[in-house]
Amino acid sequence: MTLSDYLKAHAGADPIRRDVATLVESLAEAAIELHRAIASGAADREGSGGAAVTNGGGDVQKVLDREADRLFSQAARRAPVAFYGSEEQDEAVVFDADRSLALAIDPLDGSSNIETNVSIGTIFSVLPVRPEHRADSATVFRQPGRDQLAAGFVVYGPRLLLVLTVGEGTHVFGWSPDTNTFAHAARMAIPEQAKEFSINASNRRHWDEPVLAYVAGCEDGKEGARGRDFNMRWVASMVADAYRIFLRGGLYIYPGDRRPGYAEGRIRLVYEANPVGFCAEQAGGAASDGLQPILDIVPTHLHQRTPVVFGSREEVLEFGRAMADPASRTETSSLFGHRPVGGF
Repeated sequence: MTLSDYLKAHAGADPIRRDVATLVESLAEAAIELHRAIASGAADREGSGGAAVTNGGGDVQKVLDREADRLFSQAARRAPVAFYGSEEQDEAVVFDADRSLALAIDPLDGSSNIETNVSIGTIFSVLPVRPEHRADSATVFRQPGRDQLAAGFVVYGPRLLLVLTVGEGTHVFGWSPDTNTFAHAARMAIPEQAKEFSINASNRRHWDEPVLAYVAGCEDGKEGARGRDFNMRWVASMVADAYRIFLRGGLYIYPGDRRPGYAEGRIRLVYEANPVGFCAEQAGGAASDGLQPILDIVPTHLHQRTPVVFGSREEVLEFGRAMADPASRTETSSLFGHRPVGGF
């Protein structure tokens, strides 16, 4: 079954679902074009480091970041997208306020890995445009993740893959260069029990006590309270870590910490944590900020950051228990502040 077949079957006669199908297919076409640019080494020839330009999310842009934004912006214009919110843009862009959809996107996740030939990706979230959003484009991206109509991520690796949910499970589609189409490869189901966790351990000295306690429990292995050994993995490309976790089980952790500017982590809520969280839940996993489900958080602005934990459901809950334990939680926790404990 091709991606087009899948989307047509999902959409049926529903006009909004048809619009979502049109947008996803347009994004898939842009992903193929970007994949070819990456594979050709165009970024290397053009100087992928580029000029020191800072994007709307506060990160330094590379040439390929800007090219990815151009490709996906064009793809969104070809589809029924009213508002385009990108990591690479300071503010949301209005295409046509009368259209039905809003697209929030990280056009190129993990671009620091370009030169090292490590998997990088694209992350996207599709939101509905309601009457109250048309007068103020900023409000459309203040919808909680539960309102997403579709979400997914593209992995530019040894194989070009699209991981997608439209609220009916999470599915992976692989691109074939012979047919130039994405074909259905599998319905994803995150294993319930984790054997791996992903965290940047070089920041250990900046973590708060709950994070230290959880990681120490994993490192104690089968001799410790957890009763089993864990491996630690960290790619510094969220899509690469996410795809591995979706396949093999595990936990991804990007906490806030005590460094200036890192109190709320570095992952963007609207166009990174929410779409990956939606995919995780639809694959039988879970996603949280440590104390509440990611999809329940109401964003305040497009580039909002959040701590994020996602992966095997039972491990996300175990992490949450560590965070809520008064014995391991500090009064000055920059990761969790004074937010209430939430359920799943």
